[in-house]
Amino acid sequence: MTTASGASPTRPPLGITALGAYAPARVISNADFEARLETNAEWIESRTGIRERRFAAEDEFTSDVGVGAVRDLLARDPDALSEVDAVICATVSPDALMPSTAALIAMQVGLTGVAAFDLSTACSGFVYGLSVAQGLILAGTARRVLVVGAEALSKVVDQDDRNTAILFGDGAGAAVVGPVPQGYGFQQFVLGADGAGGSSLYIRCAATKLPGGFEMAPGVGMNGREVFKFAVRVLGDSGNEVLAKTGLTSRDVDWVVPHQANIRIIEAANERFGVPMSRTVVNVDRYGNTSSATVPLALREALDDGRIQEGHQLLLVAFGGGLSWAAGTMRWWAGTPSLQPRAAAAAEVPA
Repeated sequence: MTTASGASPTRPPLGITALGAYAPARVISNADFEARLETNAEWIESRTGIRERRFAAEDEFTSDVGVGAVRDLLARDPDALSEVDAVICATVSPDALMPSTAALIAMQVGLTGVAAFDLSTACSGFVYGLSVAQGLILAGTARRVLVVGAEALSKVVDQDDRNTAILFGDGAGAAVVGPVPQGYGFQQFVLGADGAGGSSLYIRCAATKLPGGFEMAPGVGMNGREVFKFAVRVLGDSGNEVLAKTGLTSRDVDWVVPHQANIRIIEAANERFGVPMSRTVVNVDRYGNTSSATVPLALREALDDGRIQEGHQLLLVAFGGGLSWAAGTMRWWAGTPSLQPRAAAAAEVPA
């Protein structure tokens, strides 16, 4: 599925007009797993690229980390939520099945009465959310949309399961989608999903088995080998597809901002669409896999340290449970206060 740019002779293009991020204060290092799991810190880093991740506090949940990202956005630009009349929260660790986490976030940041709903495509959720936000605005349903990617995965992952416990962390990113000047903003999106791969990566809820009879274990289930193969293929293919739809090649890309699942996946996928690691934003070493929050966390960090600048051509690529995938191209605009680098502690995501 491909969705086109929002630009037209009578309508300005659409893009990100504000961006914030949040990571919980509690840092969990690889060494913290050694005492109770059959693993060691060096093995985890060599296999995944992860050195540490953040865990939410005992009384801190997905809506709380999402609100943290929105408050960071507002601290950078107090007027950032002006004209926002819809909220999308991409998450697979919602506070509850209902009410939506989006509604809980909206309430706490003063957006009472706006449209609000959750989006569940796992790690590709934030890029999905940007595309859906564009569609709402183009349809005339919304003027500006707040898209939040937020997760408290430490609450749902079995911390005694070595296959998954070492991978996931908590965090959030928040972006406002709205009009930007001509020549900037979203260009193309490519979205997709294949439910036949659902047994390779899932979080069990009401059902105990998937169509076809696959029995799901409680909590998070993952077939690491199958996910790796799928991720490398689909990241490369969707990245190449969205570049072709935009009329670009890998040489035109200033920065790739990928889903931060595993450094080996990122490296292998980059080879498929031909962008070197030197032009790829990576922070999986310090935050682990925060699912729908990885892309905005990485994007915010690269803005704060000055790597991403106005006019840069970006490629966003992600994959997730579903199995799902999403890729998008955009020309970066930096014309609002929240899109400027943070002067102090430039490389540090606010906690």
